[in-house]
Amino acid sequence: MPVDNFTVKRVVVDKVLAPKPYDLLADQLRESILLGDIAEGEVLPPERELVEQTGLTRGSVREALKQLASEGLLRTKPGRFGGNTVTLPGRDVVTNSLSQFVRGRRMSLRELNETREVLEPAMARLAAEYRSDGELSRIKAAHQELIDSAADFHRFSRANITWHRAVAHASGNELLSAVLEAISYGVAVSTTVDRYDDEATRRQVIRVHGKITEAIDDRDGDAAERLMSHHLGATHARATDAEITDVPLSEDDTNE
Repeated sequence: MPVDNFTVKRVVVDKVLAPKPYDLLADQLRESILLGDIAEGEVLPPERELVEQTGLTRGSVREALKQLASEGLLRTKPGRFGGNTVTLPGRDVVTNSLSQFVRGRRMSLRELNETREVLEPAMARLAAEYRSDGELSRIKAAHQELIDSAADFHRFSRANITWHRAVAHASGNELLSAVLEAISYGVAVSTTVDRYDDEATRRQVIRVHGKITEAIDDRDGDAAERLMSHHLGATHARATDAEITDVPLSEDDTNE
């Protein structure tokens, strides 16, 4: 309304949303753990002591600890001599989260195949450059299993996944390896569609896997990358663009 030729505006201020106390405590502890201020293996003070130190309720302290445990930053041992031991996230944390994302979003084979085509040739190159003798032995053993299982479609599929994981592990890059493991269900689907269930195709896979294995053995990164890229392109040309849940394959088949 006008007052002495001036217009008075009503000022509106949004509500101030204060973070919950347990979120603040979880943030503080998380940052200290990730920065290394609280070392892996160290045991946090008992809940009672954390309540005294922070001034928070016991419920808030427990909720903060529960959050960190769900993130893989704490390992909780109940009982009189138990406690909350600091842990660092393992590869399984990344793998499980990505795997749930892939399956929950019903990712198409096209998306999974595109991801593999980007990652696996690079991992084959890295494997050729950085593999240890032990890792090379595991790759060769997985390839031998492919040869031995050529007549058994599902056994062959599991051996195929094992070989790809062995190459990924030999790359020495934990993050890339975790991503590949997370989409292993897609790898299984890509190689378990009807068009792939063909003896001649399996012989071809054995042949190209053998060449990639030789390139890794020879530490020939160029050849390993080129052969893997060609192999994935040929494999994915046979796969349909269905969603991964459309294929009747048990997820357990990807975990052996």
